[in-house]
Amino acid sequence: MPIIAIERLTKDYGAVRAVEDLSFAIEPGTITGFLGPNGSGKTTTLRALLGLVTPTAGRATILGRPYADLDDPQRQVGVMLEAAAHPARSGRDHMRALAVEARVPRRRADELLGLVELEGAADRRVGGYSLGMHQRLGLAGALLGDPAVLVLDEPANGLDPEGIRWLRGFLRSLAGDGRTILLSSHVLSEVAQTVDDVVVISGGRLVVHAPLGELTAPRGGRRVRVRSPQSGPLAAALRAGGLEVRDPEGDALTVSGQEPGAIADLALANGIALHEIAAETTNLEDTFLDLTTTALQETTR
Repeated sequence: MPIIAIERLTKDYGAVRAVEDLSFAIEPGTITGFLGPNGSGKTTTLRALLGLVTPTAGRATILGRPYADLDDPQRQVGVMLEAAAHPARSGRDHMRALAVEARVPRRRADELLGLVELEGAADRRVGGYSLGMHQRLGLAGALLGDPAVLVLDEPANGLDPEGIRWLRGFLRSLAGDGRTILLSSHVLSEVAQTVDDVVVISGGRLVVHAPLGELTAPRGGRRVRVRSPQSGPLAAALRAGGLEVRDPEGDALTVSGQEPGAIADLALANGIALHEIAAETTNLEDTFLDLTTTALQETTR
């Protein structure tokens, strides 16, 4: 059973349709990137999933139920949508207040402040926190009930490069513990290093839901870039082996239809030196722009 299911979700705000007939499902133990341009319907979808708006049609469920019907939602689903800490409270007081609401021990609040590396700022007023510190505090709040599901909206917003690297490892460790994470983000370079699957929407509609590797695979099939000081003989040997090879560009070749290891073995068998061999991938940002631009063009025809 999917952990998160969006089923033919539609949401209208008066005459404006924010989400239209949207469906996708998130499987257990995965990190899924939820992507779309501004105004694509991402926030509306997340708010419908968390019971903050009522769908015009369709449904959104977590663990097979609407959020409002969960037995103990704060222990089942961790949520980070917007920073809501009172600026006059310290980070520790904010977390302890949330702990009371979630019916978890106060020590859990202190543990989580350490986990997100805010222990040194725990007794400072939240109003003096940087945006990145607010994000870490939001993550700590989402984890209070030790939930199996996390719904995070732009958790990398405001983090410096070191903080983004920390977040990537932090989320991967949470997924490694079996948690399921739905992650909305506009930092595509970070998404590409963090997620397992990608859901892209545009104009309130689904554009694609696929594994990250499938989206970033080169169009037209597997391709490998090879550099060799003997690029001519290498191209001839590869073609003799039945492979498609582009004409050499200097010492570089592009080979289609085979894994790097098999290409290296063939070169070794022919006594040909290799200086570089790597599978080509497509940049997620370019793929995202291509998908959303095409989707926009189709909806405006």
